[in-house]
Amino acid sequence: MRALELRAVIRKKRPNYVKAPALHIAENVMNRKFQADAPNQKWCTDVTELKYGTGRKAYLSAIIDGYDNSVVSWVLSHSNNNKLVMNTVKKAYKRNPKATPLLHSDRGFQYTSLEYKQLQKRYKFTKSMSRVSRCLDNQPIERFWGTYKAESFYLEKYDTYDSLLRSVRTYIHYYNNFRYTERLNGLSPNEYRRTA
Repeated sequence: MRALELRAVIRKKRPNYVKAPALHIAENVMNRKFQADAPNQKWCTDVTELKYGTGRKAYLSAIIDGYDNSVVSWVLSHSNNNKLVMNTVKKAYKRNPKATPLLHSDRGFQYTSLEYKQLQKRYKFTKSMSRVSRCLDNQPIERFWGTYKAESFYLEKYDTYDSLLRSVRTYIHYYNNFRYTERLNGLSPNEYRRTA
């Protein structure tokens, strides 16, 4: 290799992440059966990264309902931390105080935290978690991220956090109230929800 001036590409060693304790990990109760018979039976949640300005990052957390694919709650933040996820859950329960859904997530550090477990006890939802490296286990929210980014995020430039926040708010309002889909009999998520 020296004679031919060839060099091997050496991959960097991956950082060692602290695995979540087994007591905070839930089974995949959802098991890809996302369709619900009524509102607030099955929720899916996740966090996605959004860039603005000159490479700055913001994080969008959302909960989507399996019944009508409506965005039940969302929070945008400068930081991807426990507070972001807990605020998303609290906001969902402020709007739906009597809900006791199956709440599905991946195994991210926020969802395996003690704080999340305490919220589960407080609101009495059933936890469900995707298997390792199986993004299709959380398909509804992953599909929403793809739809949002294709229809809004990638089409605009955001110089500031505030302009990104306005854009997210505008799109989610449109998505819930005016984005008509064949699956919902030609209705928007909120129109379909009102017929339940």
